[in-house]
Amino acid sequence: MDNRRKELGEFLQVMRGRHAPEEFGFPAGSRRRAQGLRREEVAQLAGISPTWYTWIEQGRAVNVSAEALNRLAQTLRLTRGERAYIFELAGRRDPLGAAPEEDAASELLTGLLGDIAIPAYIMGRTWDMLAWNKAAAALFAGWLDKPMKPHDPPRNLLRYVFLQPSARQFIADWETRARRLTAEFRADCRTRLDEPAVEHLIGELKKGSAAFSRYWKQHDVLERQGGQRAFNHPRLGLVTYQQVTLRPVEQEHLKLVLLKPDRGG
Repeated sequence: MDNRRKELGEFLQVMRGRHAPEEFGFPAGSRRRAQGLRREEVAQLAGISPTWYTWIEQGRAVNVSAEALNRLAQTLRLTRGERAYIFELAGRRDPLGAAPEEDAASELLTGLLGDIAIPAYIMGRTWDMLAWNKAAAALFAGWLDKPMKPHDPPRNLLRYVFLQPSARQFIADWETRARRLTAEFRADCRTRLDEPAVEHLIGELKKGSAAFSRYWKQHDVLERQGGQRAFNHPRLGLVTYQQVTLRPVEQEHLKLVLLKPDRGG
């Protein structure tokens, strides 16, 4: 038996066991052998066959559609994390997964930036720069240190790399880094390519940068990784850092990026 199907079945069994039947209008009764909803009651509430639902719980090789998973998640009142878990186990894409989370960092998280001595910044869902510290502003001179104008679009890492001419000189080995950033962005938003904000950004970058359009068509996919980053700073010359990217547990779509200076960098 496939371990993922077995895990999905056991998980659904636990989830139905945590709800009292009377919550859904079913009589509690004294003839129930176990606490919680019966299999046929879950099937009835979700609008699926009792036999088919039993097979899912038993871990049989049945094809569970995204629509059926959505109904089961709603029936069992799953949390966001629980819902994501069953879709992952079933290898399906959540039809509600594209609903954007709030693209804002908490005051606690942004406040931490001021306590960090090395360059640090927070990026959102489409790699907008949500917050950064003084060290990051000093490193990205001519970009993050400039005041925002009323109608300026949000500062965005990809817009900077591909649409701001000075970035080609500032980022050492620009072509390699730009190609890798494109592949990392594709990996990061692979389940959100139909989000309007993502579509708009990709369209803007394609139109404004022949390099981005070329890299995007290559369909490279790379998970975002750390490693050495080198910059040609206008005042300090060539500086190198080791990059570390962290994700807050409560807002995994955010990225906290830290740049630790290399020795002598």
